[in-house]
Order: sequence, then structure tokens, then C-alpha cells
Amino acid sequence: MRWEEIRKIYPDQYVKLNILSFYLENDKKIVTDVALINLIGDSKLATKELLKSKGDTIVYHTGSEKIVIEMRNPTGLRGMRL
Repeated sequence: MRWEEIRKIYPDQYVKLNILSFYLENDKKIVTDVALINLIGDSKLATKELLKSKGDTIVYHTGSEKIVIEMRNPTGLRGMRL
């Protein structure tokens, strides 16, 4: 399902999603196609669900026009011994 469709059906709500397709633009992942997993009632619950999310599962608010995820590269390895 397209993000635009989810925004129309569920305005001003938190949703849990599975990312199906995206494209990279500089250091950002722009999500284009998602599968709706669940609606989330409030921001506290949304934060808990986000912290439990792994892989291509995310929590996002439908007030956002696009789903943009900033990609970060690890800057170093902790505890690495040579």
C-alpha cells in the first residue's frame, strides 16, 4: 500500500508498518510502499512499539508527508582490541 493511501485512510494517527519498497537519496531512505501492521493509540505506546521494532518494521505518524529515514554509518567499534 502506498504511504499516501494510509495517510488518507488513517489521518493524524500513529501506525506500525512493514517497509516493502524504498529508494536511497544521499544518506536517506525514502519509503514508497508499506504494509500496515497495526494502528497505535497514543504517543507513549508508539514509542514503546518503535523501541521493539526490528528490521523493516517501523512506527510512523500519518501527519508526515513522506517516510524519510536517515541512514547512519557506525563511526567506530567499541571494545575492539588489536
